[in-house]
Amino acid sequence: MMRRPTLRAVMALIVAAPACVRASATPGIRSVTITIHYSQFSLSDLTVAPGETVRFVVENTDPIDHEFILGDQYVQDIHENGTEAHHPPKPGEMTIPAGTARVTTYTFPTAPTQLIFACHLPGHYAYGMHGLVFVAP
Repeated sequence: MMRRPTLRAVMALIVAAPACVRASATPGIRSVTITIHYSQFSLSDLTVAPGETVRFVVENTDPIDHEFILGDQYVQDIHENGTEAHHPPKPGEMTIPAGTARVTTYTFPTAPTQLIFACHLPGHYAYGMHGLVFVAP
């Protein structure tokens, strides 16, 4: 007899879950898809509003891993000279394994500035695997 109420409760949660996910699709957050193909980002630059939050969906169609590192020149220098082979997901930094897609959400500074997104695996940045983000009103 105790199984029925438990089963009903579980079923109610399962049915409600998609509604919760849709609701948390976060209104007001722009989604930008970037595809990586032949070790190049499909987007070379992007303009965002000061303080805007952007959800980046990065699709790696290459047969090798890549990374997406978003930040100022200091952040880029650290990663270009660093030894971190894989990045745990954190805002603006992630590894995208071959043939997969990953998502990161990033809130931009409130003051106008220019940031860079790049892949710093050996030789990728020099090959041209980077782009600019302009934070401007």
